[in-house]
Amino acid sequence: MTTMQFNEKLLSLQDKLKYFALSLTANEEDANDLLQETTLKALTYRKQFVSNTNFKAWVFTIMKNTFINNYRRTQKTRSTFESVEDAYRVAFKGNYSSETPEMVQAVNEMNQSIEKLDDEFRIPFTMHTSGYKYKEIAEELDLPIGTVKSRIFFTRKKLQNMLEE
Repeated sequence: MTTMQFNEKLLSLQDKLKYFALSLTANEEDANDLLQETTLKALTYRKQFVSNTNFKAWVFTIMKNTFINNYRRTQKTRSTFESVEDAYRVAFKGNYSSETPEMVQAVNEMNQSIEKLDDEFRIPFTMHTSGYKYKEIAEELDLPIGTVKSRIFFTRKKLQNMLEE
């Protein structure tokens, strides 16, 4: 397949790819980004396409895999807190001259929510946010490391639910 034929086939699929991207992302802007990224990858890896195979399936697979990879990357970077600043404030509770009343209120709500937790969840969580490693917490509290990790995980989930309300 020549470069011209490849480009024509790719351009002819743009509408169908856009529709597929919308079905994956449910967001117009994200769908456009996914379409652009897919088109770029198809053009970049054009030489890997084997002639006399299903071109449409090849391009749709690129889009599906790109979406999955982006989704996984997003899930890994997702945080319990709205921003890094919120997590930093909870962890280090320092003085901030640029704090707004809303920020102070949000930190106070988080701290109050943490204080409402049972000791078995609150203590490992506060130790973790204070900088202790899982292993150190496990040794200090005489617990298995898996228990410490699960308690910190469940504490984050509880806090998310408490703060959403």
